[in-house]
Amino acid sequence: MTRPSFNDLQAFVTVATRRSFRRAADDLSTAPSTLSHAMRALEERLGVRLLNRTTRSVAPTQAGFELLDRLQPVLTGLDEALEAVQVFRGTISGIVRINAPRLAATLLVRDILPTMAERFPDVVVDLVVEGKLIDIVAAGFDAGVRLLDSIPKDMIAVPFAGEVSFICVASPAYLERFGEPATPDELKQHRCIGHRVPSGKLYRWEFERAGRTMTLDLHGSVILDDEELMVDAAISGLGIVYVASPAAEAALQGGRLRRILAPWAPASEKIAIYYPGHRAVPPPLRAFLDVVKARRSE
Repeated sequence: MTRPSFNDLQAFVTVATRRSFRRAADDLSTAPSTLSHAMRALEERLGVRLLNRTTRSVAPTQAGFELLDRLQPVLTGLDEALEAVQVFRGTISGIVRINAPRLAATLLVRDILPTMAERFPDVVVDLVVEGKLIDIVAAGFDAGVRLLDSIPKDMIAVPFAGEVSFICVASPAYLERFGEPATPDELKQHRCIGHRVPSGKLYRWEFERAGRTMTLDLHGSVILDDEELMVDAAISGLGIVYVASPAAEAALQGGRLRRILAPWAPASEKIAIYYPGHRAVPPPLRAFLDVVKARRSE
């Protein structure tokens, strides 16, 4: 049997993990048809079917899963070995893939990426904006960004960007017309802009004061799934919104929004970068974390 090439084995792992020739082809910068032919040639060379194909999906066979389980740690170890020698080049290069919700991505673009571009110009930061909490390892990311309390316990977390509070805000025009609620209960008589989270559920508004907590299901005639749009809707006078403080910061400073129910704000939360602790940290990710830590200490 002729030993398969490294490229063929890497291609198989990509197809088997992505479960799609199209997505795998995008990752490998090749055509889906070329990748499909390569996988058939690999199966013929090994004398065993590795992938079950339909018109809509592709999935490993039992033999494919066995090969995948054995190849993944080998390829990971090879990548780590190649990355380890980068420090002897005098410069750090490569790609660091980060998964983050929109608000955190905005903070990264504003506070972290300019320093990354200056200090590590050969590192490419591939930032993917995604609202739902995912398995960053299975999805092929080096790190993710989430609220600290929502990060899985088996991950290493590095807080950044200070703390985030969830606040209620509305436009001055809205409050002049409809009045300002004095307690969370009075929100039930107001136009509240709902927030649909990635799971499809509506976000529940949480309040806290003097040890008393309160959670309310609130929404009016408008429901949105993006905090920037929610802030824009509030500025337009459509109602009251409950958002993370950085999302409304500029509008509050400019007087386009006013904060309400401040004494009822819940405890603030931290945003953190997180990454798996069971593997060596590749140099591009280490460089990214160094910038995050330096920014935090400023």
